[in-house]
Amino acid sequence: QVHLVESGGGLVQPGGSLRLSCAVSGRIFSINVMGWYRQAPGKERELVATITTGGQANYADAVKGRFTISRDNDKNTVYLQMNSLTPEDTAAYYCNAHVSWRGPFENYWGQGTQVTVSS
Repeated sequence: QVHLVESGGGLVQPGGSLRLSCAVSGRIFSINVMGWYRQAPGKERELVATITTGGQANYADAVKGRFTISRDNDKNTVYLQMNSLTPEDTAAYYCNAHVSWRGPFENYWGQGTQVTVSS
């Protein structure tokens, strides 16, 4: 069993910053790609950013230059630093990780953490 626990969401004013964390625990041999996705009300879940084990990051165009993804491989944790937040960033943010134990990599999701950007 693998668990992803997110933290760091909340209410922030436009222009503010938040830092999300996601810790992966359980039966882990290796974690490949980790990432963050978000889903706003009435919209489909969309990619925010991903990062490989080696640290190569990929961002959605909407967040480039404002968000930074990072990971601590020793702690099995991925972070998302969000700066210059706008109301359009309001969504539930979900952590994602590709984890292997004794077989192929499988896809796991966190329970989500709400980010609300409002004055």
